Amino acid sequence: MSDQLQKFMFSTAPVRGEIVSLRNTWQEVLTRRSYPAPVQTVLGEMMAACALLCANLKFDGTLIMQIFGDGPVKMLVVQCNSELSMRATARYGDASANAIGEEASLVDLVNIGGNGRCVITLDPHNKVPGQQPYQGIVPLNGEDGPLQSIAAVLEHYMHHSEQLDTRLWLAANTERAVGMLLQKLPGDGGIVPHPGELDADTWERVCTLGNTLSQDELLKEEPQTVFRRLFWQENVRHFDPAPARFECSCSREKVGAMLKMLGRPEVDSVIEERGHVEIHCDFCNQRYEFDPVDVAQLFVASGLSEGVAPATGQRH
Repeated sequence: MSDQLQKFMFSTAPVRGEIVSLRNTWQEVLTRRSYPAPVQTVLGEMMAACALLCANLKFDGTLIMQIFGDGPVKMLVVQCNSELSMRATARYGDASANAIGEEASLVDLVNIGGNGRCVITLDPHNKVPGQQPYQGIVPLNGEDGPLQSIAAVLEHYMHHSEQLDTRLWLAANTERAVGMLLQKLPGDGGIVPHPGELDADTWERVCTLGNTLSQDELLKEEPQTVFRRLFWQENVRHFDPAPARFECSCSREKVGAMLKMLGRPEVDSVIEERGHVEIHCDFCNQRYEFDPVDVAQLFVASGLSEGVAPATGQRH
């Protein structure tokens, strides 16, 4: 089955849901970098969650989910745009990734000292001049102590930053990253034709059904099977599924622009020391190399970064 996200709405209550399954998209991330098993799990769950949240964006843009940690993992990042093009990466501290135990929890990875935080940025593509991306930040701690899962972190975020009751079920292994979201909408959500048809118990009932879903079942079964097992008695409206894919937005031109921002003296010092400038993309592990001639072209005149060798002539 291809990677896709399925949206649905319950017809007798202001409750919406989504199920996402990422196989090829997730494999594209794993083939580019090797992560310890606990990091794979957390990053995969973040990818599934990011797709679920991005599917509800009401603008053309990008959702960026970041977790900044005070453990061996310093940062986890997932980006997803309105078309469900995704990329992800993790960065470590001074300790080797090999030092991360096989049973390390989310707290062990990013919140040992209680200073971890989750940042979600909503960045419209067509911002008006002066408009800044919206950014919400919450600690990785709840009222009862450290949050134990990515699902708990994002439920906490949605409750405090968006004031929306939201439940998430997430799972990831070496094959797939999967997830399901249920969300209670304000008012009637615009979907119930007659007030008399409202079912006040729907939210509690579907959340209870969701709680019967194990991570093993979520990973083993296809989304349609999961949905039928949980909600076969519910009156539900389905929407056309949306495809998801891996896509990295890095390019030689963008790297060249970044080098120009660093300034000629800084770049020349690297050339003098190493003979070339080499940049690796954290997301796709693509390698970009600039020799002295390339650097001279970058700085010969304002605006010439766009003239750096096109894709067919790039050295990767």
